[in-house]
Amino acid sequence: MNKIILLAGSLLAATTVMGQSKLTPELLWKLGRVGEQALSPDGKTVVYTVRNFNLADNKGNTDMYTIAASGGEPKLIAGTADNETSPAWSADSKKIYFLNDKGGVNNLWSMNVDGSDAKQISNSKDDIACFGIAPAGNRIWMVMEVKVDKTTQDIFPDLPKATGKIYDDLMYRHWTEWEDGSYSHVFVADFKNDVVGTATDIQKGERFDTPMKPNGGGEQIAWSNDGKKLAYTCKKLAGKDYATSTNSDIYLYDVASGKTENISASNEGYDMSPAFSPDNNRLMWLSMQTPTYEADRNRIMIYDFVSQKTTEATAGFDYTVDAAKWAPDGFKIYFISGINATDQLWVYDGRLRSYPPLRQLTTDIGDYIGFSLSANKTEPFLVASMMSISSPTELFRVDLKTGKSTQLTFTNKNVLKDTRMGKVEKRMIKATDGKEILTWVIYPPDFDASKKYPTLLYCQGGPQSTVSQFFSYRWNFQLMAANGYIVVAPNRRGLPSFGTAWNREISGDWGGQCMRDYLSAIDEVSKEPFVNKDRLGAVGASFGGYSVYWLAGHHQKRFKAFISHCGVYNLESMYGTTEELWFPDFDLGGSFWQTPKPKSYTQFSPVDFVQNWDTPILVIHNEKDFRVPLGQGMEAYTAARLQNIPARFLYFPDEGHWVNKPQNSVMWQRVFFGWLDKYLKQ
Repeated sequence: MNKIILLAGSLLAATTVMGQSKLTPELLWKLGRVGEQALSPDGKTVVYTVRNFNLADNKGNTDMYTIAASGGEPKLIAGTADNETSPAWSADSKKIYFLNDKGGVNNLWSMNVDGSDAKQISNSKDDIACFGIAPAGNRIWMVMEVKVDKTTQDIFPDLPKATGKIYDDLMYRHWTEWEDGSYSHVFVADFKNDVVGTATDIQKGERFDTPMKPNGGGEQIAWSNDGKKLAYTCKKLAGKDYATSTNSDIYLYDVASGKTENISASNEGYDMSPAFSPDNNRLMWLSMQTPTYEADRNRIMIYDFVSQKTTEATAGFDYTVDAAKWAPDGFKIYFISGINATDQLWVYDGRLRSYPPLRQLTTDIGDYIGFSLSANKTEPFLVASMMSISSPTELFRVDLKTGKSTQLTFTNKNVLKDTRMGKVEKRMIKATDGKEILTWVIYPPDFDASKKYPTLLYCQGGPQSTVSQFFSYRWNFQLMAANGYIVVAPNRRGLPSFGTAWNREISGDWGGQCMRDYLSAIDEVSKEPFVNKDRLGAVGASFGGYSVYWLAGHHQKRFKAFISHCGVYNLESMYGTTEELWFPDFDLGGSFWQTPKPKSYTQFSPVDFVQNWDTPILVIHNEKDFRVPLGQGMEAYTAARLQNIPARFLYFPDEGHWVNKPQNSVMWQRVFFGWLDKYLKQ
């Protein structure tokens, strides 16, 4: 028997008030997006950013606010036409440091807590991407791009307008950017009385990036508390070696001597996000053990500077760790980990004798995505960012003794006060092998059980990316529900938060059990009398787009419409045109020219089953998507049209794997729902 759990309420109370309006694409772009946040060392004040977008201008702007950690009204402290980002506190909680792009270049600024006396304190001609001030307040690190390799104009100075690029090795492009000879380097400088001293490039001449691209940030760099040492993450590999490896390491830079030491060299997987203990005697970081497996379990490793030994703090813990931070007492470590399709706060305590010595702190129906700890040992709380399917990100105060969360910010209260959200239901559905699939079912806000509704199967990307309580500004379940669709979102095989075995089961089996999980979920929910079984659709992006292409050749007449965004269609051509080759090397079993040929290429490539396609399909793909290159979508669209299958191709020349520009996003939504409405409602 399938278990059904109704999730009452939402993180943001205002979003569940019964009003007269429904969620729309345009309304999504009116929402303020709560971003970075930092709790003052004295535990009294939170500074945070909010990004707002102007749809007509097709751009956004980021401002900074403060709010009392105990709650109250927020105060706008930086609301200019420039972008104010990356807030950080002085050790005495009297000043806020931040980045401001006034004049078109990100520089370091300071201000008083009330927003007064804002002034620029660096004078860089190049963007400062991120920064970090040592807890002692004596030094600062900054990340800037540095030209290392020769460009076309360096090689051919008499051809200043030539646009050709020359490459002799792999990783010549990555996600959305072609390699241009520049790398992100860490600079360190003395810092006193808001004066930045002469900056030293601690990676001078190196053809490596810190933070690692494309998504790395300041969490990959950390000062010791006395400002004498700096730990940073870097994958010091190039070309083919970089493209086929996940072997990043933790490097320790000594300011006095200028020497750098690799302290995680023994591990051949990812090592990232270092953090010094309060007493400077230990260094913590996150680590994946399996080479080339980018979705391996993230572990907490602790290096003892006295014994020079490294131990795993999370041994025996079957889930992956993110955003780990030391508590002021130096014994506890707080972190985020997914469990049963929600991302929760956890705590490790090195003094406990239990195994493993950790416990789950929160049980909210939501996703924690970041948090700040007070440096005050007597204040048992933290401030965290959390979202849910029905609520965009807001800030919460979490009691560290009880795990109780209290909402602090209500950024979108006025925007959403009259917007109805649909019911979110958690179902446990039996798979073909007897295991249970946690599945979210989202209903239209005006749901009437006596009616029949068109229903969408949502296929997740990643492939190892949880269908959690995320609030997306494009793949938004509540928006789909507001358009009159029931949404079925299964946590099929190959997703985190259900243990390492469940997560790993997809690798080498893309067209296997995970696809049977999808069909089990939609078949079970389709038994409900309010589901119109003649009006089913399947939608997804990336691996979700691959899933749609796969289902198109195997669905046995279940679906009446498909939508694939930036999906993988041809595994062989995908291998030859993507950039992060460690991913297909592990998940597909290697290259397609190997002997014997991995079964992924012989059994699981959608191109080999295109002759079975018989259902209208919308293909979406973007020019600057180098992760899943444009040709994948073009191949699929061409195959559909040559077989006289109703198909549409939506192409964005200025987007990558995602659609980020406001007007492009709204256009995407209109085409998305226009296609579904045509084939599932008419």
